[in-house]
Amino acid sequence: MTALQLLGGISAALLLQLIAGLGVGLWRSRSAVPADPRGNELSVPRATSGAWPGLRDFRVVRRQYEDAARSQCSFHLEPVDGVPLAPFAAGQYLTLSLQVPEGTAGDARTVVRCYSMSDRPDPRSLRITVKRALPPRDRPDLPPGVASGHLHDRVHEGDVLTVRAPAGMFFVDPDTDVPAVLVAGGIGISPMMSMLRWCATERPARPVHLFYGVRSGADHAFKQALEDLAIERSSFRLHVAYSNPAPGDVPGRDFRHTGRIDLALLRDNLPPGRHQFYVCGPPSMMQAIVPALRGWGVDPDDIRFESFGPASMQPAATPTRDAASGPSIEVRFRRSGRTLRWDGQDTNLLDFAERQGLPIESGCRTGSCGSCETRVLAGSVRYAAKPDHDIAAGHCLPCVATPASALELEA
Repeated sequence: MTALQLLGGISAALLLQLIAGLGVGLWRSRSAVPADPRGNELSVPRATSGAWPGLRDFRVVRRQYEDAARSQCSFHLEPVDGVPLAPFAAGQYLTLSLQVPEGTAGDARTVVRCYSMSDRPDPRSLRITVKRALPPRDRPDLPPGVASGHLHDRVHEGDVLTVRAPAGMFFVDPDTDVPAVLVAGGIGISPMMSMLRWCATERPARPVHLFYGVRSGADHAFKQALEDLAIERSSFRLHVAYSNPAPGDVPGRDFRHTGRIDLALLRDNLPPGRHQFYVCGPPSMMQAIVPALRGWGVDPDDIRFESFGPASMQPAATPTRDAASGPSIEVRFRRSGRTLRWDGQDTNLLDFAERQGLPIESGCRTGSCGSCETRVLAGSVRYAAKPDHDIAAGHCLPCVATPASALELEA
């Protein structure tokens, strides 16, 4: 054998070894990905799951009311481009950019809103559930919800919606078997349905307790789906509470508890031991449940919550060091042509601007969706905690920012 032949043989052997090694590595990476019952690969959800950049078109392929009052409507969405969807973390939300008609001349304005997904990750489709927002009972003079009314009244099967990728830090922990306690009020059931459906498929042995509070049977969303799941899954415990049962609502059949969900109800119905709590509902419920759990001694790391509306669980605003120890901070809004004085009375710049009659488009109001992202022309801002959204250079998120110096914003 010549030296050239020997060298060729060694090279061929090395090449075969490399190919074999790559094949084993690929097999290992693929075998580590769980598959759903339909055979589609689904990676374990993370908040950082891969997603599409910017806006993407989705077609409404189905509409379905989820409650007897027909106030909560699910929209099943499929991508117009047909490209399979990356998994999201069960409990996250979608940001919709809606073109809402305005006036009689055919004009429309862009309205951005965030809605929780109400089903587990599926590579083919997404589902959101939207409750029609009516004026508060004590303020019938206020207008109804613009975005929810548009979706309920004008968006039909076949229509196309423009959507940002799933986002948000409220999602079920995929890496633990610690029993999960889901506490939902009203439309707060939406992210819980996503969590429940994911757990039923990916962690069927994990104990899950759902405490779901509504006024009466008319508002009871996903009733049959929840009852079926409770029958099918021995690891799932369902507790439904009606605060104001209607004459036709039957205890033991339609609901188990009368009244509102509170700490006493949780303590009386949960087994001893550690639990992870996930809470989503209106401000009144959040303000009662979350501090009570902390007072009960639950580890703060085991309490996760998402609120309806702006600032419903945010800490009370406190003056910034600059405002408290010296002159107030000048904040100029260039587009509006107004210069105002920040005195620390507001939690963030978005609240500050709205209190002064300066509207800034917003969505989640928690620093996650980026809808309020605004260019900073001069000065700087500070954040109490790093926002989830990846902020563009030279911009800020007014919904979670406060001024760190004299400031000029493009808004």
